[in-house]
Amino acid sequence: MSYTGFLSSSRVSKEEREFYELKHRAAEYYRANGVPQKMEAVLNSMFYDKPDDVCGYLANYFSSFSKPPVIHRLLGKEVYDGKGHPTVQAEVLCIVSNVEKSICSAVISSHWEVPDCTAQDADTLDEDAKRATSVARALQWINEPLTAALERCEPADQRGVDKLLSDFLAARMLEEQDRQRREQEDGQLDDPAPAPTPPAQPPPASKEKKTSAKGKKGATVEKPIPPAEVPEPVLPGCMAIGAVSLAVAKTAAHFKGIPLYQHISALKQGQSTRELHIPLPMVTVLSCGKSSPGKLNLMEEIIVIPKPAQPFKQSFKVLLDLRKEITRMINANSKTGPVANTVSDAGALVIGYDRLEQPLDVISEASNTLGLSLGSDIHLAINCAAHKLMDYQKGKYEVSTGTCKSPDEMVNVYLDLTSRYPGVIALIDPLRKEDQEQWETLYRALGSRCYLVAEAASLPICSLLAEENLTIPGVSGLTMKQTNQTTVSDLIQITTRLEDQKCLTVIGTTDGEPCDDALSDLAVGLGVRFVKLGGLCHGERVTKYSRLISIEEELAQQGILGSTEEHEFPALEQDTRDISKSTSPAQNNASQ
Repeated sequence: MSYTGFLSSSRVSKEEREFYELKHRAAEYYRANGVPQKMEAVLNSMFYDKPDDVCGYLANYFSSFSKPPVIHRLLGKEVYDGKGHPTVQAEVLCIVSNVEKSICSAVISSHWEVPDCTAQDADTLDEDAKRATSVARALQWINEPLTAALERCEPADQRGVDKLLSDFLAARMLEEQDRQRREQEDGQLDDPAPAPTPPAQPPPASKEKKTSAKGKKGATVEKPIPPAEVPEPVLPGCMAIGAVSLAVAKTAAHFKGIPLYQHISALKQGQSTRELHIPLPMVTVLSCGKSSPGKLNLMEEIIVIPKPAQPFKQSFKVLLDLRKEITRMINANSKTGPVANTVSDAGALVIGYDRLEQPLDVISEASNTLGLSLGSDIHLAINCAAHKLMDYQKGKYEVSTGTCKSPDEMVNVYLDLTSRYPGVIALIDPLRKEDQEQWETLYRALGSRCYLVAEAASLPICSLLAEENLTIPGVSGLTMKQTNQTTVSDLIQITTRLEDQKCLTVIGTTDGEPCDDALSDLAVGLGVRFVKLGGLCHGERVTKYSRLISIEEELAQQGILGSTEEHEFPALEQDTRDISKSTSPAQNNASQ
């Protein structure tokens, strides 16, 4: 009897009719989704394969027909970074085979620094309050509006996800600007607390100085320094953007069944790369900056770089031995007992020295003891952190307690230092970003043998992306950090553009780095030249070094481990004529 005839029969009860209709709808549903054909195919193949795990066989077969996983919701949690500061963890939960599952999470540093290292307790408390407010807002964004914005998005669509995140942040920034404007119009806006600006700029050239210098041969009037630029504001809560972006990238890699570094490389190259290399590590061994106990201020970080083409695991062991030897030497030469027991936030030994050459001589002697040639087996880089050394009342850098240098004199300091220690191949933040003239002068003199890297002296990534030309006069390369609103797409775009413009690429950590090893995957996937992770201690840093060792082993097993090229510097016509004329012999001797 046909379906229509069955239903029209007077002898069919209501219950039978409803049951028959239900069976008919079920048959149509299964037929529309191809279930009978798929069932027949899998049963036939399973009969011949005769697997031990029948249910697992069926699950594997039908999983190939599953819809792509989509983001269902985000979950924000408050966690703590390496300095014990609160920050944000973003967790991605997806619908997988009709079930919500927690897939991946990511943590990034909020990078909420106190610019003035001499700030009072009240300023520190104020920064703590700002950080807490920022974290609370980030959590609210993740759990509510960002969840709504990304619901049903595919994790594999990184560019689309990051576009939504960036648009969301842009809207919040406009709201903040409107709020501030309304408060100003109503006369209710309290004094904002932007990042501290210099208290005062030195006078162009005081009359007293001109009078005293009159008639003296060789006396020069010092140029006024450019005023410090006001730092770009950081919107509270913006770390939610970077954390969610990274968590989505990790989720996509998870569903593809590949490591994060391969996923990042594929996003950047548009296809899987045949070879990947491990970036050269910049390992901080000593800290002799402004917070160290000695007079020396200039060397915030003294960094060791292993020679290219050496396996990363081998380099790691060499640098561990070097750190141990340096510690042994320092303690052995101390008359008051062990002194190498204080470690900076960056994981380096904090040692007090008075002169520039002292820490470099210690590293050189330790290298010789281990049979390492400084300038061949290892090289050095110095993070000068010049922005922390400027005395705006004097208009000079306080390179050591009681010794100040003008921006022009700083150029001579670096020329003398690198000539005496040719193993130094990189200077990080040797000057403030406002001293552009001196950056260019230093680059003309040193650029053919030493990298000049801008870290704090560089604009944030979001601002750099708005620039048509990323080539900054006097700068060899930039240090990038995945903080605040920096998305994975931003990092891919900025590294691609820097490489196209033959600019050195470095990816680095912050002082309050979280215990998340994703930065190592980012460094490999982005193909940067250097990775700057700090010292060889503290769990949040060693975790990243260990991850690089694991990645190297994976790449070697797959036969796609590339080698790192030798250091290359641009061919420049060095011109130190103007520099030597601009300072007197006494000034040159003072730099030593």
